[in-house]
Amino acid sequence: MPDVPHMATGLIFSGQGAQKVCMGKSLYESSPIAKSLYDQANEVLGYDFTKVCFEGPEEDLTKTDVCQPALYVHGLTVHALWKEAHPSDQPVCALGLSLGELTALAAAGVYDFEVGLKIVAERGRLMQMACDQTNGGMASVLGGEREAVKQLADEFDVDMANLNCPGQIVISGEATKITQAVEAGKDRGFKRVLPLTVAGAYHSRLMEPARAAFEAYLADIPFREPEISVYSNVDAATSNSPEVIKGNLVKQVVSSVLWEDCMLSARSSSGVDSFVECGMGGVLKGLAKRIDRELVVTSFQNFSDFEQS
Repeated sequence: MPDVPHMATGLIFSGQGAQKVCMGKSLYESSPIAKSLYDQANEVLGYDFTKVCFEGPEEDLTKTDVCQPALYVHGLTVHALWKEAHPSDQPVCALGLSLGELTALAAAGVYDFEVGLKIVAERGRLMQMACDQTNGGMASVLGGEREAVKQLADEFDVDMANLNCPGQIVISGEATKITQAVEAGKDRGFKRVLPLTVAGAYHSRLMEPARAAFEAYLADIPFREPEISVYSNVDAATSNSPEVIKGNLVKQVVSSVLWEDCMLSARSSSGVDSFVECGMGGVLKGLAKRIDRELVVTSFQNFSDFEQS
C-alpha cells in the first residue's frame, strides 16, 4: 500500500484585538493545568488578573498592559491542554500575530511560562506608555495591493503595520495623518479604508520609545534555542539563534507584521498544511482562509472545544 503523506502541523497564536471578556474561564473551571497557570499568572502579575479576564470590565481588558498578558496566558493554557489531549501530535513550527509571537516562543521553549509572562507584561506596559505619550491611530485598508497601500502610507508619512492577508493591510501613525490617509483612500480604488478603535499607533515609528526600553529590558534575559521553528513577524523567517530571536522581538515593536508571509513560509518551508489556533474568536482561522484556501485550521479557545476534538 502507498504511504499516506503525514500532515505537518503548525501552532498559531492570537494577537491584540482577539481578547474577549470570559477568556479562559471555562478552561480554569474544568482543568487543573489551566487553573495552575492562571493562579501562577495572578502571583507573577501581582493583581487579580483572572478576575479581569473572566469578568472584565471590557475597557480594562482592552488596555494594552492587561490585554497582552491575557492573550499570552490564554494561548499557552490552550496549548497545554491541546498537548494533553493530543500527546502524539508533534507540531513542526509555531507562529503568532504580533503579541502572539511571544506566546509562540514560549510554546517553543525559548523561555518558560513565568519569564515569558514578565516579558509580555513589560512589553504591554511600555507600549501603553508610548500610546499615552503620542497621539497615534490606525486604519485598515481593504481590497488593495501591497504596492498601492505602501504608496498611500508613504504619501501621508505613516507606516504599514500589519500585512494580514490578501486585501487586508493596516496602516499606523500620527492620528491626523491617518485621518488624512483614510479620506484620500476613498478615491484610490480600495474597497474600504476604515479607522480602527485602538489606543495608539502600534508597529509604527511612534512606538520607538517602547522599542528602545524593551531592548534594554531584554538585554539580560537569557533566551534558549527554540525546540521547534518559530517564524518571526519581522522577516517571515526562522532562526535558531537566541540573539537573533531577541533582536527580532525588539524590532517587531516598530516594524510591519508580515503575517501573510509568515503563514506562506510555514507552508513552503516547514511543509505545514494544518494549523492549530490557540486563541480567541477564530481570527487567525479567518485570515488563513484568505491566505490559502487549502490550509486547514482547527481553533481552540474554550474547554468544550477539547471535548469535541
